[in-house]
Amino acid sequence: MPVYRLTNELIFPDPEDADPSGLLAVGGDLGAERLLLAYSMGIFPWYEDGLPILWHSPDPRMVLLPDQLRVSRSLRKAQRGCDLEIRLDSDFEAVIRACARAPRDGQDGTWITDAMIDAYLRLFELGCAHSAETWQGDELVGGLYGVSLGGCFFGESMFARSANASKVAFATLVEQLARWEFDLIDCQVHTEHLARFGATEWPRSRFLEVLEKSLAKQTRRGRWQLDTER
Repeated sequence: MPVYRLTNELIFPDPEDADPSGLLAVGGDLGAERLLLAYSMGIFPWYEDGLPILWHSPDPRMVLLPDQLRVSRSLRKAQRGCDLEIRLDSDFEAVIRACARAPRDGQDGTWITDAMIDAYLRLFELGCAHSAETWQGDELVGGLYGVSLGGCFFGESMFARSANASKVAFATLVEQLARWEFDLIDCQVHTEHLARFGATEWPRSRFLEVLEKSLAKQTRRGRWQLDTER
């Protein structure tokens, strides 16, 4: 499979043309229009600092249906803990910067470069990127961020500074997305962590088919808030 080189023209190749690793294209920019087009086509940027922008559409695709979330008893207890508060979109910038600094097994650096941070901050200002945050008093102890289009939430990264902090934020967000009748959560690639929550691998063709239908829903733009108290 060829790897396409993007120009200034705002287009992407068919995501089904990605190579076996999921790599589809190289180059382009991280402008808001290009990023939103990419997500709408099931494509996302993932690259290291010092490299050109790499665009991916893996097969299979890790997906979680909101109504199939699995939460362990211990996590449910932590979720209800009186010392933790879950907020949405109260400090998106702190969340993405914490994700960039978080250590990852088997990785020396981060794909969340300064350019990526700036790009997703623009999406946040446009009301298309969102964060779920776990607070312990005035301290941000965990969270995650991603992009929302139509009835799909595209998860990007998470971090934790205390036990269960990111898991609590994730479970609370998924339950909120279920109340808002979201269709699916894109988890990108397989991890055991996400599998324990009920995420499964789909063929890319199935993911793209469901995504296309999900995009017919109105995008929930602006700053999010939880509908109900835990």
